[in-house]
Amino acid sequence: MSRVVLTMPADHPAYDGHFPGAPVLPGAVLLAAAIDAIEAAEPRSAGRWRVPVMKFLGAVRPGEPLELEFHRLESGAIRFQLDSRGRAIAEGTLSKP
Repeated sequence: MSRVVLTMPADHPAYDGHFPGAPVLPGAVLLAAAIDAIEAAEPRSAGRWRVPVMKFLGAVRPGEPLELEFHRLESGAIRFQLDSRGRAIAEGTLSKP
């Protein structure tokens, strides 16, 4: 199991307009950040991904700390989970097409 701390700047442009007065990080940005972190930790994993399973379980507010945990399955797919201060944010599986 690998762990990576993700830093999403509080002024990230994705927060603008998503949602005014109560900004949250869009799920697509969260998924992209997770994929980037996994590929940085395991360069041999870089490339195209399929996302057969993805669940968004909580919102990420500006400045919230994020921790990514992931591990490779026997199939070669990567299972991951994102948490913030012990609260589940998202979980999913990445596989090669």
